[in-house]
Amino acid sequence: MAKIKQEKLAVDIQRYISEIIQFEMGHINVGMVTVTKVKVSDDNSWAKVYVSFLDKDREKKLEDLKNAKWLIRSELAKRLTIRKTPDLNFVLDDSYQKGEHIEEIIKEIKRKESSKE
Repeated sequence: MAKIKQEKLAVDIQRYISEIIQFEMGHINVGMVTVTKVKVSDDNSWAKVYVSFLDKDREKKLEDLKNAKWLIRSELAKRLTIRKTPDLNFVLDDSYQKGEHIEEIIKEIKRKESSKE
């Protein structure tokens, strides 16, 4: 039962943080950011928030997001129905970039194979 509550809380946090960044954080320039996943600790003391950026300069934008985490956490607290809002830890999710890199490798292999024929 606790596992289901943790998963629901993670989904809620993901949705709320996405909304906060999109609609209430216009003053920070993080560009196109997607909250891809959230993992919440068993005691709800922290949440690891995985984010992905479509723009370049991902590290700078991640740092800007980390610097605004107190504001995001404050807004999140207004939406959650739990007593203590988890501390937020933003982490770069580079799975999209890894997927693109793998796709480029596959295309290159196909090009080489077709040039041999």
